[in-house]
Amino acid sequence: MHPVATIAAIVDQHAEDAAFLWLRRRREIDGSILEETDIGRIDQRLDANIEGLMAAGKAGWDAAWARFTDYAEPGELFALGTLALHWGDADLVAIAIDAAASLGEAGLSSLSAAVARTPREKLRPFVAEWLDTRDAPQRCLGLSALWHHRVDPGPRLHDLASHSDANVRRRAVRLAGGLKRRDLLPAVLAGLDGETAKERLAAAFAACLLGEARSAHPVIDKIVLTETDQAEAAIEIRLLTTPPEAAKAWLQTRLGQPLLRVAATASIGLFGDPAVMPWLIEKMREPELVFAAGLAMRDLFEVDFNDTGLFAIDPADLGKAFEYLNDSPLPVADRVAAWWDEGRGGRGRTPFHSMRRLRLDALRAAIAATDTPLADWRRTRRFPAWL
Repeated sequence: MHPVATIAAIVDQHAEDAAFLWLRRRREIDGSILEETDIGRIDQRLDANIEGLMAAGKAGWDAAWARFTDYAEPGELFALGTLALHWGDADLVAIAIDAAASLGEAGLSSLSAAVARTPREKLRPFVAEWLDTRDAPQRCLGLSALWHHRVDPGPRLHDLASHSDANVRRRAVRLAGGLKRRDLLPAVLAGLDGETAKERLAAAFAACLLGEARSAHPVIDKIVLTETDQAEAAIEIRLLTTPPEAAKAWLQTRLGQPLLRVAATASIGLFGDPAVMPWLIEKMREPELVFAAGLAMRDLFEVDFNDTGLFAIDPADLGKAFEYLNDSPLPVADRVAAWWDEGRGGRGRTPFHSMRRLRLDALRAAIAATDTPLADWRRTRRFPAWL
């Protein structure tokens, strides 16, 4: 980092835009709205702003730090962490790690994202230090680096998977599953009795990747029933690792439970059966289920619904009963019904593979073959942002 002549307003704008663009990317990276080219365009704009801050040298860091001081939010922390890691400045990395502590899990997630955007060669000295420290959050950060860059740490993963901190164990077990480390299966199965629901769900996920879905299913079922904030992720894993007919019967039971109706409805598209469309259209007329029904429809078809006119951004467009909703876009039942009745079903359109579909495809491939590591689905195709 070095002092250079800069225009303060431009540097400040880079700091603001970097935080904003990363937040947008985080919101969409595993979603069903954008595909890899769309994310690639966001990436190009994000990289341009990060590069602007880096080119500004000390002024770039000062602008990013000033913004974090004013708005101690995940996006601002991401910009700080990315700058520090790209410069390879240990003192600045330490400042970013200290800043992350004030944001808790959200702060660690932001630094994890900064790690994901940093080339391996720049991370190497930091990761070794993070994995060797006694500080649990830094060990978590080291494990995040291994996860994002799909690096196998060898024998030391055994110690990390049995660490005293639940968050460290959770990330180590997830990595073991993603890398198909069957030698760590005992630690993964032990994690099914972990301290927290997040740890138990991570262990169940890893067990499924390692071919032990039968051991994981009872734990997943309990999480679905007792941990509403984890239910949607748990249902997804359960359906992906259960034979189709048995999975449909399992989900049907959850659809009848008031606390699980929304998550279960959102997951029904995973079966890929368009015959459910009339039922989904009826659910689109219910304020409680309209957003979930829209998510399920997106899973059913390889269609870019963004330019079909079937969804509305403003909930009020669906009627007074929907005005209170915060989620969007929402499917408009009458428009969807007309589209379906016309026999559209995605025919005549270029196949659209959303980021969610890429993630599901990667999961299915890894679950189907016990020796195939989980691929990094978060790749992007970078075209100029104005195309």
